[in-house]
Amino acid sequence: MQSLMTNLLVADSILIVIAVLMQPSKQQDALSALSGGATDLFGKTKSRGFEAFMEKVTVVLGVIFFVLALVLAYVSSH
Repeated sequence: MQSLMTNLLVADSILIVIAVLMQPSKQQDALSALSGGATDLFGKTKSRGFEAFMEKVTVVLGVIFFVLALVLAYVSSH
């Protein structure tokens, strides 16, 4: 059981890295973080299409990662 959870955790970690690398770059956001970004305060738009899909995939994979980590910690301690 412990080795299965470890393998699932490693596979999920690899998928998280791939999902993060596939997300479109936000150079405008990075630039505004350095300059203060006050102009973007009220101009926030919702992401659509591929960007929204990749954000959802990343969130789901992150939740799965934490659940697997907690289950693995519980299985390891008992």
